[in-house]
Amino acid sequence: MDATLLARIQFAVTVSFHFIFPQLTIGMSWLLFWMMARWVRTGDARYRTMARFWTHVFALGFAVGVATGVVMEFQFGTNWAAYARYVGDIFGAPLAAEGVFAFFLESTFLGMLLFGWNKLSPKTHLFSSAMVALGSTLSAFWIIVANSWQQTPVGYHLVNGRAEMTSFAEVVFNPSTIIRLLHTVDGALIAGSLFVLGLSAWFLLRKRHVAFAVDSMQFALILGLVATGVQLFIGHGHAVQVYKTQPAKLAAFEGHFNTEANADLLVFGVPDVAAEKTYFRIPLPGMLSYGVSGDFSTPIKGLKDFPRDEWPPVLLTFFPFHTMVALWVIMLLVTIWGVILLWRGTLPDNPLYLRLALWAIPAPILASTLGWMTAEVGRQPWIVYGLLRTKDAVSTTVGAGEIAFSLVFLSLVYAALFAVWIFLLRRRLALGPEEAETTGKGATA
Repeated sequence: MDATLLARIQFAVTVSFHFIFPQLTIGMSWLLFWMMARWVRTGDARYRTMARFWTHVFALGFAVGVATGVVMEFQFGTNWAAYARYVGDIFGAPLAAEGVFAFFLESTFLGMLLFGWNKLSPKTHLFSSAMVALGSTLSAFWIIVANSWQQTPVGYHLVNGRAEMTSFAEVVFNPSTIIRLLHTVDGALIAGSLFVLGLSAWFLLRKRHVAFAVDSMQFALILGLVATGVQLFIGHGHAVQVYKTQPAKLAAFEGHFNTEANADLLVFGVPDVAAEKTYFRIPLPGMLSYGVSGDFSTPIKGLKDFPRDEWPPVLLTFFPFHTMVALWVIMLLVTIWGVILLWRGTLPDNPLYLRLALWAIPAPILASTLGWMTAEVGRQPWIVYGLLRTKDAVSTTVGAGEIAFSLVFLSLVYAALFAVWIFLLRRRLALGPEEAETTGKGATA
């Protein structure tokens, strides 16, 4: 393998592993804020117990996310030096803003949450939890700004082969920033909710801390159902944006080779790039045209309308996209079933559902990873869409052997970090809530 492919694989490995933790912590941060708000409003110690326990779980993920995020950013200066030179004037600003305005906000108030339980008032804890949630979401915002500019670059001009910023506002609010932010943060809410749901199910399967677990599941199920339902509309909005700004990516999403009106939306298919045809199609007739424009007669560009060397890798775009959608359907069914069981009062007594909730923990993480894979692979061969090709962005002084060594080394380090996280998480679960549960009926979220 050449240096470019190895650099791409290394970045994919590091960013995919890192993103496990920000999406969990973003989603959990808003659940923590909700729990804190209930504690302040009602004075019920059960909510304090819940918030304290899940804050400790949150902190474990936050620590691993910080460690892996630092390593990930170093690659811009090692493996992608040509890219860093090309976009440094633009890319550096949102990354700096993420550190100054988001990371320090989140980490400072997380410290107050972790160490101030016996020193700070409930309202101060509520404010701290709000700042942690805001900081984690702002962190996502600035990272999305940087990545979205690569997808839909505006607010720049080219000077001596470099992109230089002409409008900070245009860069920040480029055509894909807001919809991609909503898509990402809502996915994080789903991930955080199903994480709390699954770990609470772990307690119930072992008949431990039953009231605490049911109370936690109420919060997780309500937020999870709302976030999963809303994702349908956000995902649709994102597809419309891709139709307008990256039509070749949309064609790859659907294995769509020929330009045609009344274009089908595929439930399933198997694209054959050599034959320029998709086999075993299960179509929703006309729904691709209608979905992106509200008009069945709207023509959708096929891949044949673009130069062959500008086609994304079709299979690596098509299958991750459709798998992501299938996982969304599963997550929606899991949350709907859970809410029904909760309403009927039979949630703790349904081991089949509890096992499903536990097994569903990886589903939103995998869905988000596949979604990012779809977005990033789907814009190839461009690293900055329409401006800079990926093959021209890699460092010229770092060889394939050096990248291969660092890839193996980082993979081993990340495996060790993941093992430590699992160990500490299991230990935290074994300890259970730090305060005695209140007996009686579960709290109402």
